[in-house]
Amino acid sequence: MRRVALVTLVVDDYDEAIRFYTDALGFRLAEDEPRPNGARWVVVEPGAQSGHGTGLLLARAKDEDQRARIGDQTGGRVGFFLYTDDFARDHARMTAAGVTFLEEPRHEPFGSVAVFQDLYGNRWDLLQPAG
Repeated sequence: MRRVALVTLVVDDYDEAIRFYTDALGFRLAEDEPRPNGARWVVVEPGAQSGHGTGLLLARAKDEDQRARIGDQTGGRVGFFLYTDDFARDHARMTAAGVTFLEEPRHEPFGSVAVFQDLYGNRWDLLQPAG
């Protein structure tokens, strides 16, 4: 079986990013291992169990070029898609946790969706597919 296991997300601060993804979005901290150079290997996953969804490798920016990418890794487009089996539940929980939604929920032929941004401004879709 082949799958995309991790996607790197450039962040400003490990602990700040961990708090956002675990507390506000309900992700699970899968790994947090120190590296010899002061960096850390930090992985968060959307599912309650390992391997249930593509993980995010939270990578602290190392230089000015990387810092310039924080919050705009996809040029302002929605770059990340968080699927749910209960849109209303997750939208309400995320809103209560302070997540910024950029639009009201929409009900499209493909499902229920609303664009939100993470703590750095990257755009995400919260999406419950139709059917």
